[in-house]
Amino acid sequence: MKLAIDFGITNTDVVIDDGAQRFHTLKTNSALNGKEEAIADVFSKLAISEPLDSIHITGGKSAGLPSQYQGVKIIKVKEIDAIAVGAKKLFMFDDNALVVSAGTGTACVWVNNSQQTHLGGIAVGGGTFEGLGKLLTGNANGLELNEFGNKGDRKKIDLLINDVVTELGSLPGNITAVNFGNSINKTLDTMENVSASLGNMIGEIIGTTAALYAHILKLQDVYFVGRTANLSLIKDGINSRLSLSNLTGHFHKESGFANALGALYCSD
Repeated sequence: MKLAIDFGITNTDVVIDDGAQRFHTLKTNSALNGKEEAIADVFSKLAISEPLDSIHITGGKSAGLPSQYQGVKIIKVKEIDAIAVGAKKLFMFDDNALVVSAGTGTACVWVNNSQQTHLGGIAVGGGTFEGLGKLLTGNANGLELNEFGNKGDRKKIDLLINDVVTELGSLPGNITAVNFGNSINKTLDTMENVSASLGNMIGEIIGTTAALYAHILKLQDVYFVGRTANLSLIKDGINSRLSLSNLTGHFHKESGFANALGALYCSD
């Protein structure tokens, strides 16, 4: 049996492979980051007692962990390699692809000829959604913010192109001109509307970044991993920006486990 652990900033994702694959998510204990106790915490919470062939680890400060745990070899995988290999396992794409890992922050990786290159990233992602959510609404739970936002109307918060100009090139009038632009003249709005605007803004930023890299690489498809990209508000924001350039975004229900899967297969 093999065990793979991805120590993320927010979540710790685990894949247990004993012929079949089982997926688990735990909240990351930041106090244990890079310590052997972080592995012990996973074993305890998941009640892992079966003998292991190997432990595959990525993310966080895993590079500082020992080479063995309870006599089992630890295989450390660089996070960019884990992102690339995990995405390929989920999407089965060819050897020339753009992968965007949208987690607490966002990283962009080019997979080309079985090599992976970290193109860069942005400090905007699920952590931004939850952090600003806490400041603006008092709620820091991404799933709940997404649920509230789905009941809201971001047009009460955002300025759209139709609101500010008659036309702007070939852009449709329902595209955002200014995120939160309408809030200048308001002192209060509903949690639902604020959440709708916030989630859309995060998605638009990620989608714009992905589109720029896709243009540079001359690719038409973008493959998204990480939980943040699967939040419906953010996914819609991403797709709204990709569609402006006739790009296609690909999403997967298990994308939150891509890094752990990548760690599991990197050493195969």
